Amino acid sequence: MFRRPFSQFPPHQRIFEKGDLKYIILNLVKDKPSHGYEIMRALEESFHGFYTPSAGSVYPTLQMLEDMGYVGSLERDGKKVYTITEEGKNFLNERQDVIDRINSQMKDWWGPHSHEDFHDTMHELGNLWRLIGRRTNRPGNEKWASIRDVIARAHKEIEDILGKD
Repeated sequence: MFRRPFSQFPPHQRIFEKGDLKYIILNLVKDKPSHGYEIMRALEESFHGFYTPSAGSVYPTLQMLEDMGYVGSLERDGKKVYTITEEGKNFLNERQDVIDRINSQMKDWWGPHSHEDFHDTMHELGNLWRLIGRRTNRPGNEKWASIRDVIARAHKEIEDILGKD
């Protein structure tokens, strides 16, 4: 349901329990009417790029919420914009314990980490990716082997650093 470009979480650990996405989406449209793409970007932002819900999970969930009467939609600028209904607000209010659990999980995953350090580190990785991408036609086999060795050493050093916690 979510792609994991990088992950600090154990393999196969789900970010949400089955069915939780509907609560997250309802909470988002409760605060701001949105179309599907905006919802996907808001979720990606919430998880600092570590998780991006697929269109294959967001749009069917929106359709289900609409079928249940929890959201309504209007066409605006060629896009379907979803808003929460009174019935949807009542549904969320009646399940505040589920919302609290989900919010607690999200806080546990992100905790008091320094988001600025994380952002700066990801920016540096992006710089490295762009550098290699710009020059892929130039290095020969020998240079590619050297680049691969540098990346492998960096991976090992980072793994050692992360293993110290």
